[in-house]
Amino acid sequence: MLYRLRQRASDEGGFTLIELLVVILIIGILAAIAIPSFLNQKSKAYDASAKELARTAETTAETYATDHEGGYVGMTTGALHTYETGLPLCSESETNACLSSVSGVAAETYTVTTQAANTKDKFSITRAAGGLISRTCTSEKTGCSGAASGSW
Repeated sequence: MLYRLRQRASDEGGFTLIELLVVILIIGILAAIAIPSFLNQKSKAYDASAKELARTAETTAETYATDHEGGYVGMTTGALHTYETGLPLCSESETNACLSSVSGVAAETYTVTTQAANTKDKFSITRAAGGLISRTCTSEKTGCSGAASGSW
């Protein structure tokens, strides 16, 4: 009986050092593939938040025009913030997407620009005379579809 227990104990060996090193190497390779992909998704989320905020600012600008006889004259970031308190101004919040500027304001035109947190990419929506809407992006790096600037 005692012989059988000794025989069983000697048959059960652990992992060798080589086997452990191979497993650690495989885990390291998988981590090296997964971590950059995760970081890329994080920057895309910051940009998506800024794009959504730009669209909200556009809708708020149209609301402003409704209250001002169809014109945009006098529209500022403060005026948009008054209409929609959910539009954070860049002076208030640097940790989330924020409304950075309102420019090109005239009777029929305007440009609203938002800035993404972390990436600092800027997303603009411009209304030209006649109602044509265009979207542009400027980036310090390459957050705008792989280019330093572009449309979204």
